[in-house]
Amino acid sequence: MTPNRARTVFLLAHTGRPAAIRSAELVVKGLLRSGIGVRVLEYEALDLPLPDEVETVKEATPQCLDGCELLIVLGGDGTLLRGAEFARASGVPMLGVNLGRVGFLAEAERDDLDKVVDRVVARSYEVEERMTVDVVVHRNGDIVHTDWALNEAAVQKAGAEKLLEVVLEVDGRPVTGFGCDGIVLSTPTGSTAYAFSAGGPVVWPEVEALLMVPISAHALFAKPLVTSPDSVLAVEVLPHIPPGVLWCDGRRTVELPPGARVEVRRGAVPVRLARLHHASFTDRLVAKFALPVSGWRGAPH
Repeated sequence: MTPNRARTVFLLAHTGRPAAIRSAELVVKGLLRSGIGVRVLEYEALDLPLPDEVETVKEATPQCLDGCELLIVLGGDGTLLRGAEFARASGVPMLGVNLGRVGFLAEAERDDLDKVVDRVVARSYEVEERMTVDVVVHRNGDIVHTDWALNEAAVQKAGAEKLLEVVLEVDGRPVTGFGCDGIVLSTPTGSTAYAFSAGGPVVWPEVEALLMVPISAHALFAKPLVTSPDSVLAVEVLPHIPPGVLWCDGRRTVELPPGARVEVRRGAVPVRLARLHHASFTDRLVAKFALPVSGWRGAPH
């Protein structure tokens, strides 16, 4: 194949894992052999056996993906969510290769690396957009923090000794209040992450909705709620209790003082994911959770 260095792929890897280092080496060699340039972060390159022609950048900013057609991420769920931060900020599609346990955001497994390289070289992938949420924290009418999430924003108690006392709101109207360990405010993508662990429903990614899932609520009515994607969800932390914390995608956190109000709405900027397969989400769900389907005969023809 004629070299075409006008094409560049950014590679992000969990260099603390030997499997990621081996996988990165294989991917880089395959792309370079096909004439596609590779760019990596300088501090990650120190841990990777990379050829001299690999481009390195010093700072991890959205601009470091300028000119890249794709972001390939090698790692587990945490690395994939880190990659999603780059993908959202830059608009570059992310192709995840799962080296962890579940990896719902990943499009391929470590045994598929040769196929991944071939599909990237042939541009044989499609791009889909995943809904995000924008998060705003208010106190006394002032905005004190803003953030975003691909999976979820979680309002949680800061310590183990006392429950978090909250009132839930949807579209400007109160729903209920109770003591709990926390509330998960999730996208459909996040329905298989923290919201799933908290007892929320699995929502197919193409369904546009927002989820509100209580964590260990001390209340008779504490069911998960599924709302319109245009709804505004809010959690008010009552003023007489100890501070809580806000976690976004389990990566970014901020303290919530007593009386804080957390508002979540559909994000203005989606995350773009590169897809190699047309397999249904149902098949992905069965495979990731190893669900028992023996005995299934299918619909009659």
